Amino acid sequence: MTGVSDGGTPALRGDEIGIPGVIEWTMEMLDAADLRPAPLPGVEMTFTLSRLPSPEVSRAMYAAVGARVCWTDRFGWSYADWQAWVERSELSTWIAMAEGTIAGFFEIEAQPGGDTEIHLVGLTHAFVGRGYGGHLVEQCTRRAWQRGKLWALDAGPATRVWLRTSSLDHPNAMANYRRRGFTVAAQTVVDKPVPDPRLAPWPLPHDPRAVAGDRAADRAGDRVASGDRTSRRPKEELIT
Repeated sequence: MTGVSDGGTPALRGDEIGIPGVIEWTMEMLDAADLRPAPLPGVEMTFTLSRLPSPEVSRAMYAAVGARVCWTDRFGWSYADWQAWVERSELSTWIAMAEGTIAGFFEIEAQPGGDTEIHLVGLTHAFVGRGYGGHLVEQCTRRAWQRGKLWALDAGPATRVWLRTSSLDHPNAMANYRRRGFTVAAQTVVDKPVPDPRLAPWPLPHDPRAVAGDRAADRAGDRVASGDRTSRRPKEELIT
């Protein structure tokens, strides 16, 4: 999805900064019974399956939700790329609404063998820090376990729900996933090329890579100092 191959870190484009020592985690849940509910937010959230996938809406949501936490891997996608991605029968896109507006969204993919990946899940900026995040992740995960019944009707049941996150993510993301019942299945350290998030459809007030890069470098430095030998292999898209 990102153009990063297993052969090594790609050359940087003119608008990219290479952030060293980004820690990436694969997290998983192996039984629906392991899902732990989150406290309800102060107002009702509703969740709607996009039965008519829209490249325009998905691209806008990707930029609105992800640019502040370095969701940048799809910035170079064309309309045809987005269309091919969202119109697959194995992918479901869900829109979360609250207080009369879009509060967030998530993407779930039915993969072979019962694996079900949460590609993206996150809130729009106005809802961050207001108690909505845990409920969003809970409802996303519940729907992931409902594959074959609620969506991807021909895909069969889910046997494993998994996701990827990284040290570029929101500081509370890992704790949120753990509280919902996810556990770490794998961990790697990579040097990640990140394009300027201010290239989103509208300018952002700052470049979040500066703080994120410092945090990732500090964590990687701590791991090197402790003699860690974690493998380094580039990955694909990460979620928030």
